[in-house]
Amino acid sequence: MDYKGILYTVENKIATITFNRPEVQNGFNVDMCKEILDAIERSEANKEVRVLLINANGKVFSVGGDLTEMKRAVEANDQQALVEIAELVMQISFAMKKMSKPVVMSTDGAVAGAAFNMVLAADMCIASTNSRFIQAFVNVGLAPDAGGMYLLTRAVGINRAMQLAMTGEAVTADKAKEYGFVYKVCEPELLERTTARLCTRLAKGPELSFKAMKEMMWASFFTNWEEYVKLEVELQTSLGFSEDFKEGVRAYAERRRPNFQGK
Repeated sequence: MDYKGILYTVENKIATITFNRPEVQNGFNVDMCKEILDAIERSEANKEVRVLLINANGKVFSVGGDLTEMKRAVEANDQQALVEIAELVMQISFAMKKMSKPVVMSTDGAVAGAAFNMVLAADMCIASTNSRFIQAFVNVGLAPDAGGMYLLTRAVGINRAMQLAMTGEAVTADKAKEYGFVYKVCEPELLERTTARLCTRLAKGPELSFKAMKEMMWASFFTNWEEYVKLEVELQTSLGFSEDFKEGVRAYAERRRPNFQGK
């Protein structure tokens, strides 16, 4: 597969996926999601790869779903495209968590929506002090996708997860470390070096031990994820066809507060 929305490299046993759509704040569309999934599968299959790193180009790590594409889909009444995105980002989080090798994310700037939930699916996250983690779905009349509520409740607890999802409040890097879903925080100019140091350490680590740890973790916490998937996609599909979602997307594009009607 030729990649257009991401960059993919393998060096020193570290595979790197770089989100590369800074012109749309690294928003996920269907093609980009398929590329990410393909790169994850390549990393898993490549015996030379010991660690997967996910980072991004641009000032924004990712806004989550591509809001330009969402606006187009709403105007064209093409909700099926939105359903496909919801299914794909779920598959990405699932593949990250199921992967037998350590997965590291390195973030700078806003980490919103599905991107936030991919951080939760990673094994470790290095965040710059510029990072802000936002469950932004509520702002456009949606609920968390990419395994959001499933992962968030396990990462921060039921009550805090609901607070973050319902308010859409931004979480600073330091607060994210306190909550437990960020491993280390550093200044932006040190992000690349700090990330490289961790990935190199993991790449030299005991591959079989890491694989066993991830299998044990999956058995302990995630064996019923596939059942949750069905509910998340069903509810996201329903919300994607709602008038509130259309209003949320239009309001975002027009830079105004949405007027949700419960329809």
